[in-house]
Amino acid sequence: MILEVAILDVIPGQADQFQADFQQAQHIIAAMPGYLGHELQRCIEQPSRYLLLVHWQTLEDHVQGFRQSPQYQQWKTLLHHYYDPFPIVEHYAAVFSQTKR
Repeated sequence: MILEVAILDVIPGQADQFQADFQQAQHIIAAMPGYLGHELQRCIEQPSRYLLLVHWQTLEDHVQGFRQSPQYQQWKTLLHHYYDPFPIVEHYAAVFSQTKR
């Protein structure tokens, strides 16, 4: 499993509309092959900053499957105009993991 991590700095004053458009956009990504789940978290100290975490089966599912798909164009249209600066996206592989149950 691969974790995609993006820090999203939304233009101040546009957070509510960003969240509304993200609600629609999340259905696009959730329908992609290799998608396993996602979270969008809002920063407490900087309310116009969000953290997007997306779990993929493989790196290729994200960078080739999603980013080279027609659905990605819809994603871009819905969300990319909110970012300043444009986010850097990184991918991580788990080393250790623990969940309290």
